[in-house]
Amino acid sequence: MERLTIIKGDIVKMKTDAIVNAANTSLLGGGGVDGAIHRAAGEELLAECETLGGCATGQAKITNGYRLPAKYVIHTPGPIWRGGERGEAELLASCYRSCFALALEHHLSSIAFPSISTGVYRFPLEEAAQIAIREMAAFLRQNPSFQKVVMVCYDDTALKAYKAAYKKQLGQEEQEKQEEKATAEKEKMEKTEKTKPAKQKKSPLHFFRSKKKSSAEE
Repeated sequence: MERLTIIKGDIVKMKTDAIVNAANTSLLGGGGVDGAIHRAAGEELLAECETLGGCATGQAKITNGYRLPAKYVIHTPGPIWRGGERGEAELLASCYRSCFALALEHHLSSIAFPSISTGVYRFPLEEAAQIAIREMAAFLRQNPSFQKVVMVCYDDTALKAYKAAYKKQLGQEEQEKQEEKATAEKEKMEKTEKTKPAKQKKSPLHFFRSKKKSSAEE
């Protein structure tokens, strides 16, 4: 997955086509990454967000980047962790899918993500990292022309978690490749066996005739 990069840094400084904002459902700014992006982009970003009518958890909306290095900001409200029994994992996965869908719709070729929902929303970091990396890997496999996805971690703890998830994903993909290879080889062998000409069995009559001929020669 050469097109997937995991770094420690400041997402507002990323020069990708779009950066993702871990927004709240109002899209009107907040704390953490959300507040930092709004401050860096300027008042124009808030003015555009006010026209969007908010955004549901797990969905995404796109705005201009204004004073940011990125041309666009894709806003996605992540789920608040409530113990994992209220569809939080699927909602978080939907955040990434929705962002990627907008990236394709606007013909973007690079995007940078923060660690969605792992701050004040308290989503467990290790699980969030695995979901994020899984969705990123799936998207890149399905869209080979997309140039770059960057996971921007806010501290060393997050960086370690996302790198561990990345390593695990690579291991799973390698295992899947081996299983696919083994299945293909098995199917090839079965096909070869089916196409082999069947051995002709000698009938009892043939055996009787051969024996009779042998006795006559004696």
